[in-house]
This record gives sequence, C-alpha cells and structure tokens, in this order.
Amino acid sequence: MKFMRVGPVGQEHPVLYADGRHFDLSSVTDDIDGEFLAGDGVQRVRAATDLPEIDVTGRRVGAPLARPGVVLCVGQNYAAHAAESGAEPPTAPIIFYKAPNTVVGPYDEVLIPRGSTKTDWEVELAVVIGRRARYLASPADALDHIAGYALSNDVSERDFQLSVSGGQWSKGKSCETFQPLGPWLVTADEVDDPQALRLRSWVNGEPRQDSSTKDMIFDVAHLVWHLSQYTVLDPGDVINTGTPEGVALSGRFPYLAAGDVMEVEIEGLGRQRSTLANA
Repeated sequence: MKFMRVGPVGQEHPVLYADGRHFDLSSVTDDIDGEFLAGDGVQRVRAATDLPEIDVTGRRVGAPLARPGVVLCVGQNYAAHAAESGAEPPTAPIIFYKAPNTVVGPYDEVLIPRGSTKTDWEVELAVVIGRRARYLASPADALDHIAGYALSNDVSERDFQLSVSGGQWSKGKSCETFQPLGPWLVTADEVDDPQALRLRSWVNGEPRQDSSTKDMIFDVAHLVWHLSQYTVLDPGDVINTGTPEGVALSGRFPYLAAGDVMEVEIEGLGRQRSTLANA
C-alpha cells in the first residue's frame, strides 16, 4: 500500500493511493504517524471497506509521515560517494541526526540558508520504522521492524557541515526544509528487495545521480540492526540510508542557487520536484 498526506501545512489528512485512485482514510486514522504504525494501522486499512474516493487534484501533497521522532542519517554509505568526498569507505556506519522539523513535502519549496554558498542535493532511500527496535539479535531480525520506505532528499549545506561544524555534521543538515520526503510511504511488502532500487537525481533537468541501492556499503537490514545496538528505534522514526555519487560536493557540479529545481526519484517510491529559494 501507498500512504499519503494531503492538505495545507499542519492540516494534512491521511490518504491511501492505490491503482491511480485516492481514498480518504479519515475514518480509520487521524494521521499517518508513529501511533498509526504502532497501533496496527496498516492492518486496519487493509481490513477497511467502502473507503470514500477523493480527488486530490491541485491540492498540496505533504510528507507521507507526520512528526517523526527522529531522523537518523547514514553518511558515506556508497563507496563511490565516499571517494568523491575525499574519504575512505567507512568500516562502521557513520551516523548523524537531522532535526525532525526539517521534514517537508515532496513538492514544497526548499530554502537556501542565510550565508550559504554550498547547498547540495542527496537522493536517498528512507526507512520508516514500524515496530520498536531495541538490541536486535541480528540483521536477520531487522526487516520485520520496518513499516515501509520513502523517497528522501537529504539536502545539505557543505560549509555548515564540514567547515564550521565543530566536528559534527548536523549543523549542515538541519536547516529548515532540508528534508523533502515522499510522495508516498510505501509499505514494506511492496518493496521486494530494498537493495535493488534505482536512485536518480536531476538539477534543472540535467542528470546528477544514477545508481542502485545494491551499492550500499551497509545494507538496510544491517543499518537497522546496528542502530538498535546504540539507540531505541520507535515507530515513525526515519532513517536516511545514504546517497550515491553525483553531488555538488564532488566538484563536478555547481552548488544550488535560488530558482534551481531539484528532482529526485527512486523506482516504485515516486518522484519529487523542489524549487530553491533564499531563506
């Protein structure tokens, strides 16, 4: 199933997208959030009958998940991206936090921070937790704790991240609007293999990234298991799993400027289109 949230900022309501049609989920849940996922919300939607069909034409599409508890991110999880960043591939996952209030919809405006000269794009597979994960015994246990997957753009400011970071990356990751998410939360049963998804990005229509999640250094199951050894993952938490090569940090492309248009896509998870503006 594919879940969406449609409506003005702060007034989104839950929608099921199926076979090109949209169905109102207000009779099943108030929102698509951690409480919905923890409370067997997916199963309740499966059991629902006579959901009213709605027309979402012209309406804003919000992030498909409301109020994530945390947004955890994995750095340099594709070997080629690590190389273009001037780093050796990590021997253990590099983890940083992104402020949850950075999450915006897949077509919302993205703001270049004041003083920024190096705002960058990063197409990523986002994992959404559906069951609490705490000290999982092995990676084999991890996939049962995943509610689904979403398309993510881990927008970054590289000077904030690297030059004035004080040694941590979150300063360059947590600027407002720096986490476009969606358009859908796709349930895990619809993704046959999270390690076989094509990721792509474009800036102003020109190709930037084109890779596959099979090139991850640490796969999705390993990441969820690994994180559960250090923190408790709760329903509704989001994990950005890293980006492939082809970002501006490589030196091969210019950084983003006001008026630029970013597009990112993962097969089966949808496509985003974000226009840049100055904060």
